[in-house]
Amino acid sequence: MDAVAPIPQSAGQVTIGEVITEARQMLEQAGIESAGQEAFWIVEHALRLPAHHVIADRDRLLSHAELLAARGLIMRRVDREPLQYILGTQEFCGLEFAVNQAVLIPRPETELLVEYVAQRISVEQQATIIDVCTGSGCIAVAIAQLRPRARVIATDLSSPSLDVARQNATRHAVYERITWLEGDLLGALVRQRLEGTIDVIVSNPPYIAGDDWAILQPEVRLFEPRGALVAGPQGTELHERLLQEAGQYLCPGGVLIMEIGAGQARAIRRIVERIPGYRFHRLVYDAAGLERVVIIERTGT
Repeated sequence: MDAVAPIPQSAGQVTIGEVITEARQMLEQAGIESAGQEAFWIVEHALRLPAHHVIADRDRLLSHAELLAARGLIMRRVDREPLQYILGTQEFCGLEFAVNQAVLIPRPETELLVEYVAQRISVEQQATIIDVCTGSGCIAVAIAQLRPRARVIATDLSSPSLDVARQNATRHAVYERITWLEGDLLGALVRQRLEGTIDVIVSNPPYIAGDDWAILQPEVRLFEPRGALVAGPQGTELHERLLQEAGQYLCPGGVLIMEIGAGQARAIRRIVERIPGYRFHRLVYDAAGLERVVIIERTGT
């Protein structure tokens, strides 16, 4: 990538429209695909103005402080920091979630997990649902909103991640309906007396193979938490651990619903075949036609 020319740092007068144009040019040069739209959002966020004011006041001159704020955010995006971290939010299942570098940015594909939990558990059902590796809390919060009679438990190994998740639960008025546990996968459930009582365990665990880390986009590799992305040499290590640990907690007929990486379904099937007490129920593809979600049932009575 060619070096990105800095925005002129002159003390002269600059309008909102001019700084948006400069930002778009810089983002294009940095290889940002949606440079025009992102430039607008960044300037809108920096100036703390509604979108319609930014459009209507394009000829308004910026103060020195406003110009510095806008340029600072623009340079962060030029350095390939994800837009979501710069703006501090990401939409998921129609809800706005706070995000920072302590948590993985929620992806649209992960909404499939919420969809299939909602298919499994009716609105009236008083089910117990566990969200493992909750991160920003997006899955747990969305489920708590959709299934108000369910008991939701969210676990994560990272205390800073749980802080973000709690903030999001408070934002969407479901904080008191979610139990927050810090621990490694289902290790957080020890002493909770939940053996054989869980209806659904849902998880978007790390599933990137270690050797693939170096080829990820810079937005991911340089800024998102590696621990929330890389599972180990194969990429399926956490799925296998969840299957091994979930057996004692799922009730008969309960399900484990997990997000997977493209091409991992065959390996997951082999793991399921090796561990007694499970049946591979369904493989779900995302909108791009990629393997995305596996649904595995607990057998027995």
